[in-house]
Amino acid sequence: MARTETARRTGRIAGIGGGLVGYLVFVEFTSGVLQGYYVPLLTDIARYLDVNDADVNWLEAAQLMLSAIAVPVLAKLGDLYGHRRVLLWSAVVVALSTVVLAFAQSFALFLVAWALQGMYVVWLPLQVALIWDRSRRTPGAAGQTRRATGLIVAALQAGAIAGALAGGQIGQSLADSFWIVLMAPLVLVVGVCVIVALRVPESQDRTGGSVDATGAALLSLVLLVITGGLSFVRLNEDAAWPWAVTAAGLLLLVPFVRYELRQEDPLVDFRVLRSSSMWPVQLTAGLFGISVLGAQGPLSTFARTDPEVYGYGLGLTTSEVSIVIGAYVVSMLIGASQFSRVSRLTTPRHTLIGAATLTGVGYLLLVPFHDTLGQMLACIAVAGLGSGALVAALPAAAAAAAPVGRTAVATGLTNTTKVLGGSFASATFAIALASGAPLLADGTLGTAGSLSGYLTVWVVCGTAALLAALALLVVPKLAFSDPSVPEEPRT
Repeated sequence: MARTETARRTGRIAGIGGGLVGYLVFVEFTSGVLQGYYVPLLTDIARYLDVNDADVNWLEAAQLMLSAIAVPVLAKLGDLYGHRRVLLWSAVVVALSTVVLAFAQSFALFLVAWALQGMYVVWLPLQVALIWDRSRRTPGAAGQTRRATGLIVAALQAGAIAGALAGGQIGQSLADSFWIVLMAPLVLVVGVCVIVALRVPESQDRTGGSVDATGAALLSLVLLVITGGLSFVRLNEDAAWPWAVTAAGLLLLVPFVRYELRQEDPLVDFRVLRSSSMWPVQLTAGLFGISVLGAQGPLSTFARTDPEVYGYGLGLTTSEVSIVIGAYVVSMLIGASQFSRVSRLTTPRHTLIGAATLTGVGYLLLVPFHDTLGQMLACIAVAGLGSGALVAALPAAAAAAAPVGRTAVATGLTNTTKVLGGSFASATFAIALASGAPLLADGTLGTAGSLSGYLTVWVVCGTAALLAALALLVVPKLAFSDPSVPEEPRT
């Protein structure tokens, strides 16, 4: 009997993995390609649009703001009207915006299209919700969701690597036809639309209700003011008013929370967030965003800094920097693909704590060990293992902790809090790196960030990750785990 039950479980997992998850792997691989493809092309994009390199910062700011606003709204729509439906229409928006990117002749239009293309950030929470809906009626649902999420996040990281390599090669080969370079990812995005439309089944568990339009408007205002203020901080480092704008956005959280608590069907259910299994996950996502979204730029620029001129840095070329970034992404891929296996050997809670600890230790090790390429590769490999596990584990943990009909909102909220953490980090790190900027031998101000600023970045990233590990200690021991199924007595 026990063997029969094990066989049934294996069959169910194989069915989910070989069907739904197999298609979603392609969806998330495409998301990764989009995230990596344009990174080596940013300078070329600035020249193509005839703007300064500094203006490229607006692209990142626009995508962060839109994703912070769109994810909770679209996730809620998925819970109400179907996760596959919202996934399909968001993919259509990404496809159309990719076409506009290729033919946009003004920076303003390109900026709007770039922001809309960032709607792919909602794909992961919607996919986790689809997987959870497919598996939740079977024994071992949480374990199946963890394994499937680890698989699609590994596809995301693989896509990011492939996208970065493809972007550099295609951009160089077709530099004279740059519109083709910009449109190249469209092939994959159209493939996503076709696969979701024809092969991905719709979720079944949906609750009644309607979209909390007032809550969505309030949330949009809060996030727009906060992320807008932080974007202005990066562009106006010596001014105080951007910080005042950011503080005003944080104060707007008070009426938003009060309003949501009075609603029967809120956009963000803060009652769910109060649970001991949920709030540490969301706090971890916010603290994790500091390193996963805020530290990549400083890592790259430190590696490019010439030690013969400034006395620190690695002095790597553009192609050599790809080794550093590649090592980080590959270690993230390994962490994402192995977290479910480690969870089975321990518990999901212990895996989350261990992943956050690895991330913190990796960044803190950079403080004393940053003088050689080997030291830096070793440190970011440690941080990448933990980061990859967290990228995969956080949405699955939020889905397991959420009540029926709230999975997409809960998993989407991990992305929103991660974006906010990354936005705060980007602004803080920009100021830290500009403070105490080094002087060159001729007495002029150098263009490199200060060593004290880089040390601050690594200390903040490491400390934030360790604080996340401490927060996860209060999670119940068996949170996010499947209930044990007693073995039937042999006859």
